[in-house]
Amino acid sequence: MNFEWWLTLRYLTAKKDKFLAVINFVAVAGIAIGVMALIIVIGVMTGFDHDLREKIVGANAHIFVERETGIKHYQQLNERLRSLSGVIATTPYIHGNVFLEEGTRATSLILRGVDPSTEGAVTRINSYLADKVKVADLKNDGVLIGSQMASFYGYHVGDLLTIIAPASGVAGSSWRFQFKVAGIFTSGMYDYDMNLILVTLPKAQQIFNIGPTVTGIGLKLKDPDQAPAVKKEIYENIGFSYLVRTWMESNANFFAALALEKFAMFVILTLIVLVASFNIISTLIVTVTSKVKDIGILKSIGASRACIRRIFTWQGLAVGAMGTFWGFTGGVSVILLLKKYQFIKLPQDIYYIDHLPVVIQASDVGLIVGSAMLITYVATVYPALKAANLEPVEALRYE
Repeated sequence: MNFEWWLTLRYLTAKKDKFLAVINFVAVAGIAIGVMALIIVIGVMTGFDHDLREKIVGANAHIFVERETGIKHYQQLNERLRSLSGVIATTPYIHGNVFLEEGTRATSLILRGVDPSTEGAVTRINSYLADKVKVADLKNDGVLIGSQMASFYGYHVGDLLTIIAPASGVAGSSWRFQFKVAGIFTSGMYDYDMNLILVTLPKAQQIFNIGPTVTGIGLKLKDPDQAPAVKKEIYENIGFSYLVRTWMESNANFFAALALEKFAMFVILTLIVLVASFNIISTLIVTVTSKVKDIGILKSIGASRACIRRIFTWQGLAVGAMGTFWGFTGGVSVILLLKKYQFIKLPQDIYYIDHLPVVIQASDVGLIVGSAMLITYVATVYPALKAANLEPVEALRYE
């Protein structure tokens, strides 16, 4: 250990001045609280982003290829899309609005017509279904409904429900279609679990009276993050008469809002660390004031200004490092506890998920720790320069 580090540790651990010990503790605690709050909040924001991403991607295709008037002869287009690089599977679908008839009420629902033989290869619907039900088992008289809808209306597997579809033809009995509940799925997204129902493709074509036509074709990719590149390739392959949307574009508002909130929370909570850094400035200023005699003696025996500056800079950095370490330890511990026990529950109709999600990323933690140490270093500049510029004669004049 060199002389400068030894003296820095002496100033930090000296027990004679209790006041200095108290303000050192306050400085460490301030940095620790700021860093811990940053890690926890950014972990929660990242958790929301990842959880929503997984649920949205799991319940939908990665890319949607649609046409305003619908896609006829979709089998040929389906084969062309399946042959593109990066595409694992494809499935045709029909998307539209219907009404659920329940007593004297009619509630708007989203109906999705799916191909039972290929839907499970593109979405995670099979993992969402309960009681070992598979989408491949769906028949023309069957319907898959969400768990929230089943709970709200009291439906169970085997129950009958009636769908009203004005687009199907003349008002009356031809508007109504009766289905048997073939399965109940839980995607974890409240909107899907409450408002989405799945029927077979031929039945959806009959309900919307569109003949051998589909709304679009969904694609599953090997790497969902490559969706923009695959979209470009699709346009090059089939032309621009189709509307091609990626899962990112379909949910752009969600992810943009989360990114903005995450950045805003980082900026706001960084202010806690910034405020705590003033404690470090105060600590060093008080230390310099109380150590004027020591500084004068050190300079008189040959210590350079750079040496004095480093002593007080390292003292401030040591305080910041201790605060950052305890903040890091506390923040990561809380996140791991939240991740393991999930004891904070959320109202699903507001937050789309039923528990507080947390994800800890090395890049986020590194940015937080680096920012805290940078702020700490900046806080040491003025007191360290003040100490370094003290003249030995002035320091020892009254001694």
